[in-house]
Amino acid sequence: QVQLVESGGGLVQAGGSLRLSCAASGRTFSSYAMGWFRQAPGKEREFVAATNWSGRITNYADSVKGRFTISRDNAKNTVYLQMNSLKPEDTAVYYCAADPTSAQAMSVRLPGYWGQGTQVTVSS
Repeated sequence: QVQLVESGGGLVQAGGSLRLSCAASGRTFSSYAMGWFRQAPGKEREFVAATNWSGRITNYADSVKGRFTISRDNAKNTVYLQMNSLKPEDTAVYYCAADPTSAQAMSVRLPGYWGQGTQVTVSS
C-alpha cells in the first residue's frame, strides 16, 4: 500500500518553471515505479512521465520531452517533476501515481495508486 501527497502546483506565466513534489508513505516506495499524469478540464487523464524503481529509467510523453524531468529520491520517499518552458496547454491538475510494474507500463495503462492532485495553471 502506498499513499501519495502532491505539492508545488500554482500559477506561472508561459515560459516559466515549476517543480512538483510527491511524498509517498510506505516502506515499499523504492520498489515502485512512479509517475505523473495530468487532466485538463473536459479531457481525459493523460500520461506525462514515469521512472522505474531506481530512477535510472524514465519515460515521457512526446508533448513534454525536453521540457519536463522526472526524478526520485528513495531516501526521502519523494518523486519530483521539474517543469520548464511551460505552455498554456500544460494547464491541468497533475497527479502523482505509483505502480509495482514499470515506467513503460505506466505509460500504457492506469497505475494502481494515486495522489489527490495539484493544480498547475500557465497563463499566456
